[in-house]
Amino acid sequence: MYRKQGQNPISAENFELAAGGKLSEDNRWVIMASFIPWTEFEEEYSSCLSLEIGALAKPFRMALGALIIKEKLGISDRETVEQIKENPYLQYFIGMSSYNNEAPFDASMLVHFRERISADLVNKINQEMVKKMLDAASSIGTEKKTDSTEEKEVSELKNRGKLILDATCAPGDISYPTDLGLLNQAYCRQK
Repeated sequence: MYRKQGQNPISAENFELAAGGKLSEDNRWVIMASFIPWTEFEEEYSSCLSLEIGALAKPFRMALGALIIKEKLGISDRETVEQIKENPYLQYFIGMSSYNNEAPFDASMLVHFRERISADLVNKINQEMVKKMLDAASSIGTEKKTDSTEEKEVSELKNRGKLILDATCAPGDISYPTDLGLLNQAYCRQK
């Protein structure tokens, strides 16, 4: 059985930590979560699940997020669950609203996640992520170009320091092992 997530994704600053702190906006998991189109592909994920019969399935963000964590870190299913249990950034990444010191699901659930999320769906999500990242990079690039044209002209005129090279640490009389001169020297020494 599957129920769509009706709420909007929680922002990193609204994620509740036990000590009352906040998640950093420049963490790699927070940034990656912003580029993944969670809601766009939830329908495709839920199409293979019943709406009325069976136990309640885990949300799409939790399923896909757990698989991404597993592959990105290169760890086992059990280690993935342990990492999620210990790390608030990973809990945010899979869509939890607050830090919880308990495992959100059993390690055996990753088998079901892999069955439900096909390679085609992962490829579609990847393509959308790349589009969003390129759009974000191009918009940042155009902002920097307009802001820094005057700064660039001034910075090109400034001295940026002094480069000191020291060749005493690497002797210059080293021969390569393929140098024929080494064979001649070895032959002459044997006589």
